[in-house]
Amino acid sequence: MEEVDVEPAVTKIPAVSDGKHMGFAWGPGDILVYETLHKASGASGSGCSFIHEVRKDEDIYSPILRKLFNESHHIFVGLQTIREDLPSKSRKPQFVSISKNYRSVIRACMEELQQVAVSTRDGEVATQYGNQVSILLAIELIWNLCEVLFIDAAPAGSLLLHLLDWVRLHKADVDEKAREVLQSDSPAEHRDFWDVVVSYVLQGRLEEARQMLAKQATLQPAARSMYKLMDTLLSKMPFYNPGGTQTLTEFDVKWRHWHEEVDRCLQDNSFASNRHLEIICKVLLGDEDTLLEHKELLGTWYHFLVTRLLFCHPTVKPTELHYYAQSCMTMFLDSRSVPEPLDSILLAAFEFDIHQVIKDCSIALNNWWFVAHLTDLLDHCKLLQSHNLHFGSNLREFLLLEYASGLFTHHSLWQLAVDYFDNCPEFGRVYLELQIERVPLDTERKALKVLRICEQRQMSEQVRSICKIMAMRALRNNRLGSALSWSIRAKDAAFATLISERFLQDYCARGTFSDLDLIDNLGPAMLLSDRLTFLGKYREFHKLYEEKRFSEAAKLLLSLMTAKIAPRSFWMTLLTDALPLLEQKEVIFSADQTYELMYCLGELTSSLNTAAPATDRPMQEEDIELTKVELLRLALARNLAMAIVKEGTVET
Repeated sequence: MEEVDVEPAVTKIPAVSDGKHMGFAWGPGDILVYETLHKASGASGSGCSFIHEVRKDEDIYSPILRKLFNESHHIFVGLQTIREDLPSKSRKPQFVSISKNYRSVIRACMEELQQVAVSTRDGEVATQYGNQVSILLAIELIWNLCEVLFIDAAPAGSLLLHLLDWVRLHKADVDEKAREVLQSDSPAEHRDFWDVVVSYVLQGRLEEARQMLAKQATLQPAARSMYKLMDTLLSKMPFYNPGGTQTLTEFDVKWRHWHEEVDRCLQDNSFASNRHLEIICKVLLGDEDTLLEHKELLGTWYHFLVTRLLFCHPTVKPTELHYYAQSCMTMFLDSRSVPEPLDSILLAAFEFDIHQVIKDCSIALNNWWFVAHLTDLLDHCKLLQSHNLHFGSNLREFLLLEYASGLFTHHSLWQLAVDYFDNCPEFGRVYLELQIERVPLDTERKALKVLRICEQRQMSEQVRSICKIMAMRALRNNRLGSALSWSIRAKDAAFATLISERFLQDYCARGTFSDLDLIDNLGPAMLLSDRLTFLGKYREFHKLYEEKRFSEAAKLLLSLMTAKIAPRSFWMTLLTDALPLLEQKEVIFSADQTYELMYCLGELTSSLNTAAPATDRPMQEEDIELTKVELLRLALARNLAMAIVKEGTVET
C-alpha cells in the first residue's frame, strides 16, 4: 500500500454577509449556523434566511462504517468484562487478542470500502470512499504500531520481528508487482524483476527473494556461482526465534559473524560484475546510501527505519527506538518539507509518548472512534497512569463520552452509545440522562426500547417523561388503551384519572368498553387513582353479570356507590345497570340493600334538581331522566316488597 496522508479534520463553516453577526447552536454531532438579526453600524444589504447545518462527524452516516461502529461495540463491551484482579501476565494475551480483533474490523471495513470505491460509477462517491479508505489505512497503521510497542510490549529481538510484520502488512504493493512479474512470459527479463527482488530483501522476505533469484540464475549459467554465493548469504542470515533455546546474546554473535561474511564478499568484489547483486549485498550490510537510493521502493521513512534496524541493529531495544526513528525520518524526508501529521504520530509512538499519540490523533482524525477505543484499551493495560493516577481514567472517560455523544445523533447507533456511557463511572450517568431525552420517539417500538434502557438503570424521571409523552400522543390519536397503558407505566395518577374518564364517556356513548384486555388485566395498577379503580371494578361488575353471578354483581354495584368510589355523574348509569337485577324473578337485592339503593336514588334526584333546573335542560333529555327515575322507583318498590316477604318467610 502507498503512504497514507492524514490531514487534520477541518470543517468549513458557511460565511455570513459582510458586517453581519453569526449565531450558532452546537450539538454533539453537528452545528447549526445562522445569520442573526443584529446589525452592526454601517452594515448594508438584506440578511440571509438560510440555516446551515455543519456536520462534524459524517462517518456515522456511512452504511459501511456503521459496521465498524457496531462490531467494535461488541469488542468494547467484551473488554470491560476482563477482571482487573488477574495477574498482568494472564491479561496481556487477552489484551493483544482484543487489539487484533479491533484491527480485523478496521481492515474488513477498509476492504469493503475499496471494493465499493472501485465498482461505483459515481466519481464523487468514489472519492469519498477513497478518502475513508485512506483514513482507515492510517488508523490501522497507528493502531498496529501501538499494539506492538505498548500492548504487546515486545522485548529486544522479538521487537524487530513484530516491526517487520507491521511493515509487510502495510506495504503490500510488492506482492502485486511480483504477481505481474511471475505471470509474464519471461519473469527474469521483466522490467520490474529486480525491483521485486530488492523489495523482498528490504522487507526481510529472503525466502521469496531467493526463489526469484533462482529464475534469474537459470538464464545466466556463466554467473551461476555468483548467484549461488548470494543464495548462500541470504539463506544463512539469522533471524531471532523468541521461542527457541538460543539466547539473545548468542543470536547477536551469530548475526555479527554473518554480517562480517557479507562484508568480506563485498570487499572481495564477489559481485562486482553484477550491479543488481552488488546492490543486494549492500542492502544486506545496511548501507545507508544504498537504502536511500531506493526511497521509491521503501516508500516511507518508517519502512526505511525497520529495514535499517534489520540489517544494522536486529537486537534493538524499545528504549533505543526513538533515536533511530528520529534519525531515519530526518535522513529520509526532504529537509525542506514539513512532516505530515501521520509522521508526527508515528514518531511520538516510537518515542513511547502515548499521550502525544492520542492528542495528535484527536486533532488529525475526523472522528472520536479511534482515540476512544485505543485509549480505553491502553487504560485497561494500565499504560496511562505514568504521571497521574487519575489522568488516564479521566482521559479515557472524556474520549468515550465524546464518541458516545456523537453516536447519539444517529437514528440507530444511539443504542450503542448507552453501553459506552454505562462504562464511564464519573459522568456517564449524567450524559446518558441528558442524551436519552433527545432521542426522538418516532414509534412506539422505539419508545419501548428507550423506556427499557431507562428502567434497567432506574432513571425514574426519564421513565415518567417518556410515558407521559407517549400517553399524550396516544390520547390525541384517540387510542385510549395505549394512553392508559403508558400513564400506568408512568405512575401518573392525574393522567390515569383523565383517561379513565374518557373510557367511561366512551362507554356511555357506545354502551361497550374498548380495550377490554387491558381493563380486565389492570390488577394492582387500578389502585393508581380512584377513577381507575372504579373503571376496573365497574368492568368486574359486567363480567360477574355476564357470568350470571348476580348476587356478587349486585353487592359490587352497591358498594361502588355507597363507598363513594363511583363519580356522582355516573350514579344514574349504575342505577340503570341495577334495573335488570331488580327485575329478576329471584330476589337479588336484600331489603337493606334496596333501602340503600333508594337512598342513592333520592340523593341523585335531589342533586340533579339543584344543579340543573328543568328550564336549563332540553325537554327530551328531561323526559328520559324522569322516565328512568320512575322506572327505578317502581322496580325498587317491587323489589323491596319481595325482599321483605322473602326475608320474613325465612325467619318464620
